[in-house]
Amino acid sequence: MDGSPSGLPIPVAYQNTGRHGTVSLQWLNKGDNAWQMTAATLVGLQCVPGLMILYGSIVKKKWAINSAFMSFYAFAAVLICWVIWGYKMSFGEKLLPFWGKAGPTLGQAYLLQQAQLPATTTPYYPALQPFYPMATLVYFQFVFAALTLILVAGSLLGRMNFIAWMLFVPLWLSFSYSVGAFSLWGGGFLFQWGVIDYAGGYVIHLSSGVAGFVAAYWVGPRNERDRRSFSPNNVLLTLAGAGLLWLGWNGFNGGAPYAANLISPMAVLNTNICAATSLIVWTSIDVLVFKKPSVIGAVQGMITGLVAITPSAGLVQGWAAIVIGIFAGTIPWYTMMVLGRKKSGLLSTVDDTLGAFHTHAVAGTLGGILAGFFAQPTLCNLFLPIPNERGAIYGGSRAGLQLAKQIVGALFVVAWNIVSTTIICMAIQLVVPLRMSEEELAVGDDAAHGEEAYALWDDGDKFDIHVTRHSESVNGASEYDDMPMPHSNIQLQKM
Repeated sequence: MDGSPSGLPIPVAYQNTGRHGTVSLQWLNKGDNAWQMTAATLVGLQCVPGLMILYGSIVKKKWAINSAFMSFYAFAAVLICWVIWGYKMSFGEKLLPFWGKAGPTLGQAYLLQQAQLPATTTPYYPALQPFYPMATLVYFQFVFAALTLILVAGSLLGRMNFIAWMLFVPLWLSFSYSVGAFSLWGGGFLFQWGVIDYAGGYVIHLSSGVAGFVAAYWVGPRNERDRRSFSPNNVLLTLAGAGLLWLGWNGFNGGAPYAANLISPMAVLNTNICAATSLIVWTSIDVLVFKKPSVIGAVQGMITGLVAITPSAGLVQGWAAIVIGIFAGTIPWYTMMVLGRKKSGLLSTVDDTLGAFHTHAVAGTLGGILAGFFAQPTLCNLFLPIPNERGAIYGGSRAGLQLAKQIVGALFVVAWNIVSTTIICMAIQLVVPLRMSEEELAVGDDAAHGEEAYALWDDGDKFDIHVTRHSESVNGASEYDDMPMPHSNIQLQKM
């Protein structure tokens, strides 16, 4: 310890010195470290309470607890798996061209050294080394992984056996998420080839949208009554959750450069421009087609805008963010509101509860391909590991090649998630049922958890001791379940 002006010793942790106070920590940038931890916290707030509130309020009242709890549990479970083996599978040393070597990230010596992604060395640049400790990077990447699992849950609300979900989380993290993360971010073959995924359009949104859809197929649908009538139990809380999701995205895309640098604020601005554009476009189409602006539709438009800009947030100009927002507010609207409502076809047959396939898989693919059009060369050189990459509109010999790379990257993520999610679901159902029983589906939270979201009259325990606690199952459902809300677009528009 060194002495302070008062003569008292100063702990080494408060000095700009290294081990034993003898070597200056030249690599530690306190501004980058502070921003990265702040960005990680913003992304964490998207999970809890953001999506937890959104899920718990956008579903039918009887599923509020179960839906929120799926998010709450996933956040905790992913963290433990992440620090024991998941982080290194995603960002450690290369085991296979698409997978890293598993291992723990719990020791002091590892967590206090300078952050490094060892497999990200390319023929052009050395491995990425952000200017803060490994502990910061491990936590930052954890919240992305947790968010991805929570997005998968959006397709499975209202019927998945919770024990099956407890098994699904670590398995999918290990055998699906880690593959996409290493391949595109951690130094794997798509990273080395130069596929653009600035902050997770493919790694997070495309993978969660496809995996959620595939898992929804294997789990099976909600009961018929819930599929017919699934009105939100609290639209105002839905907006609160959506607001946390929107502003949390500032950390999502603003933290992707691993530093508080030139790209970071541009990514934040583009993110908000695209989200606002998509929200306005989606709402405008609702007015033109359904004659009323829908709050749930506006939330969906916001989400598709946020998702679509994610693959290129720091790599495109502001006008391009508006163009991407226009696409984000139209194409997912069409797939959800037109294709998804046809009586025949896979999109309507599979019960994707909140429509995550449309809001995440379609929007994520759209954003990744549009990155191949609009990625600006100067911005690309400030961020990407392969020099001189550019979008197709900027011409040059690489322009068409980049678009091809984006399509191949999307196809790999789709194919891997179809196969891995299918195998995981088939393995789980050998142990426990993937879907709740019909009796549990009729009752909801009270049967699944012994708890209810709202203590209202005629909910929960009854005065008549001869009536069971699961009283709704006696008559099938509450008499109020099928009463329509004014312009209840959760029936019209599956999120």
